[in-house]
Amino acid sequence: MKITTINRNKPIRKHSLFRPKAVADGVLIAVLLIGSLIMIIPFIWMVITSFDWGARLKIPFPPRFWPEEFSIKTYQMAFTNIPMLKYMINSLIVSLGVIIVSLMSALFSGYAISKLKFKGSNIVLLLALSTMMIPFEMTMIPQYLMFAKFKLLDTYWSFFLPALNYAFGTFLAKSFIDQLPGSLREAAIIDGANEFIVFLKIYLPLCIPVLATMVILQFLAVWNDLLWPLLALKTPDKYTIQLGIAMFSYNKDLPLPSVIMAATTASLIPVIVLYLFLQRYIVESIALSGIKQ
Repeated sequence: MKITTINRNKPIRKHSLFRPKAVADGVLIAVLLIGSLIMIIPFIWMVITSFDWGARLKIPFPPRFWPEEFSIKTYQMAFTNIPMLKYMINSLIVSLGVIIVSLMSALFSGYAISKLKFKGSNIVLLLALSTMMIPFEMTMIPQYLMFAKFKLLDTYWSFFLPALNYAFGTFLAKSFIDQLPGSLREAAIIDGANEFIVFLKIYLPLCIPVLATMVILQFLAVWNDLLWPLLALKTPDKYTIQLGIAMFSYNKDLPLPSVIMAATTASLIPVIVLYLFLQRYIVESIALSGIKQ
């Protein structure tokens, strides 16, 4: 018969469902769930109201989470009374131009500060980041007067030119490129490549994750912007989507809350689609710890 002995020197591990780490994880999950619900409930309410024909005269409160009279007439009226497609195309043009200009500026400047190591590079970065501390409301009037002086108001150049100063993008690109090996550049320089070729063919393909992050951030900022388009654009045919919806919502002769909700919901579709396509790159850019040499 086999006899088993107990080693009294070995501590007995107690399994408990109430370990401090388990409790902390449970509290964190609960807080995140509550925060997610708080943020998503207004969005769900907006989408449901956009299909509620019964809310065309007054938005119900407290909110109801099922349409009293389900209908797509709200969307038909939105696209009939508001030139939604025209405004969305205008916003796409503005967003695409701003993204191209700002990303080129951020990537070139970030690469130069990270890898070229010229004298005073840290001061240049510090000066660029210091501009982020100035609220747009303080520079709005001088910027408006400057573009009025050069007769660039009511043109899309008033959006493209300020995009050259994308300080946060420069910082983001510089931080990302810092993680990439400098030996790649040195090997390419030895092989006879110039700096532009090194950046374009070696470092740019490695910057796809941070590029996707900047595209999302810039697209959200430009697509949802209302204040600067309100100042810069005068011709209705050039209105962006948010400015067009705002002008419609202030129409006192046609107060249709559910139609405004439908227009707002439709305006969010490009943002959601872009995010779904690029979200994996955003996660990758956050999780990337760097390529070790």
